Amino acid sequence: MKTKIITLLLVGVLASSCVEIKSDMNNNFDHTFAHTVFFWFKNPDSQEARDTFEASLTKFLNNSQYAKTKFIGKPPKAIRDVVDDSFTYSLILSFESAEDQAAYQDEAPHKVFIEECEDLWEKVIVYDSQGIQQ
Repeated sequence: MKTKIITLLLVGVLASSCVEIKSDMNNNFDHTFAHTVFFWFKNPDSQEARDTFEASLTKFLNNSQYAKTKFIGKPPKAIRDVVDDSFTYSLILSFESAEDQAAYQDEAPHKVFIEECEDLWEKVIVYDSQGIQQ
């Protein structure tokens, strides 16, 4: 009986924590302006290139004063024809405004990242989006 009560309490605590975390994630993403970047590497199989890129990008994002939420991703194995998994890395950032996103382009950590990594990629595509009022 004690075990069942403890288990129920733990499940309740974990469930409420997950709800708080999910709610917090939704509140952190600023729906005003999203900046999505896809990178295609010259040598996508190079672990050294990947390590350099990830370290430099992480350093940059940790020092950006404008990017609010930050997501670095790699493509999953596509199982549907509509999924483009040809890129090497993706980056999704949110900003409080288009002006903040423009300022981010000129901040020193962003420029250092480009300097350190631009020789790694052969193609970069950027999609910027402004949120719609809901």
